[in-house]
Amino acid sequence: MAIFTKGIIYALLLTAFWANCAAAEIAPYDLKVFVGRSGAGFQVQASYLVPVNECEAYAFLTDYEGARNIPGIRESKVIDRVGNKVQVERIVEERVLFFPINLRSILEFSEVSDRRLDFTQLEGDAKAYKGSWVLEPEKNGTRFKHHATFELETVIPLFLIKHFLENNTNKRFELMAERAAQQRLESNSGCKKSTFL
Repeated sequence: MAIFTKGIIYALLLTAFWANCAAAEIAPYDLKVFVGRSGAGFQVQASYLVPVNECEAYAFLTDYEGARNIPGIRESKVIDRVGNKVQVERIVEERVLFFPINLRSILEFSEVSDRRLDFTQLEGDAKAYKGSWVLEPEKNGTRFKHHATFELETVIPLFLIKHFLENNTNKRFELMAERAAQQRLESNSGCKKSTFL
């Protein structure tokens, strides 16, 4: 009986070890995402590392109409540009279980510097939406850091929205990182070529 019990304990410890090893694997693009409640709404924080230089990273973030290539964004077009302020009309389509979510908004992006981009919703279907992107140069590329808070006006229970966000946000940011890396390879943006590729 003691040998049998030791065998079960050994198997459980081995399973836990391999589960920890799998969890410890580095996510693609060193992706880190946090989703949490913020009052009546939500906050999303994310960061990922892409092998592009700062100029290429900034060109990717400020390609407002190119955002149509990101899943969930059906339309994205610049409707006004004055100085460092850019107004962008966006239509987002998502589905949370059986509930469709269609959001139209006009966002104002403030190009604060070549390392920071702030945004806020001027009008739209969400009660509130604002956040920022910050670029940080690193040895192997540029780290994209995103922070946003938003509140939706919807009949969908908040726990379902949180579940959807937790299950889909990682994939969304991973696809954005892939797109940034791919765009670097496809474009002749005039940026200096990255020295770390």
